[in-house]
Amino acid sequence: MIIALASPRIASTLDEGLEKIERSLSEASAKGAAVVCFPEAYLPGLRGVGIDVLPFDPEREERVLRAVAQWARAHSVAVILGMERLVAAGRQNVAAVIDEQGNIQGFQTKNQLDPSEDRFYVPGATRQLFEIKGLKFGVAICHEGWRYPETVRWAAVRGAAVVFHPQHTGSDREGIRLTEWGAADGPYYEKAMMMRSKENTIYFASVNYAMRFQESATSLIAPSGVCQAYLPYGQEGILTAALDVNQATGLLAARYAPERYRDIETAAPPAPRPTTDRHS
Repeated sequence: MIIALASPRIASTLDEGLEKIERSLSEASAKGAAVVCFPEAYLPGLRGVGIDVLPFDPEREERVLRAVAQWARAHSVAVILGMERLVAAGRQNVAAVIDEQGNIQGFQTKNQLDPSEDRFYVPGATRQLFEIKGLKFGVAICHEGWRYPETVRWAAVRGAAVVFHPQHTGSDREGIRLTEWGAADGPYYEKAMMMRSKENTIYFASVNYAMRFQESATSLIAPSGVCQAYLPYGQEGILTAALDVNQATGLLAARYAPERYRDIETAAPPAPRPTTDRHS
């Protein structure tokens, strides 16, 4: 099974973003990829990180979904598209999963928001396992995969061979320039990728934007926790790599025993604390 991780630059217009998506699907399909994953909230862009977010309303949302579904069908490749979804409660940060026939399998919402995102998005409340050509996978969006490892384990214990991780980590304006993947003195994000894979014995496919000051690379981590492949920092492109699903045994995730985390039930209520009131 070949997968593709598309790392475009931030789109300046909706048309530019759609053109990059179509070009990425064409290239990935030519390389034999079964599924292509894009970064977090690629259209219209992630709010609250200092970029110019594109106008986005129900009509534009429908236009994006209709166009991407058409291209998925034309190129016979499935798509995981980071985007916004407008619901009654507000804006949700989601990953739309569209199969190779152009059918929408569902939307994985970002349920664990970063505190800075609370004023822009409303969280979702459910998780979903997806399947494309026999490949079972989950999706954890940015902050979820970094700081809430249970979002990845949720999919792993249900048979996912890979968890896709659309993210936006870094800036085009200021920051540090990384030169070594997983460097000891670098940001912790790439180490977190290794842990999400190794602690579950599955693949972890993390997809970032191409930015001048990226804080993590678009990367595929093998079930052993080793980085199998990555794109150079700041380079727009597509990472294609083969998954050996036989390695994604989910061994450590399968040994998760939630019944061993119950609180101890005491037979009697706790004794009252000693008082310091001398008049009692």
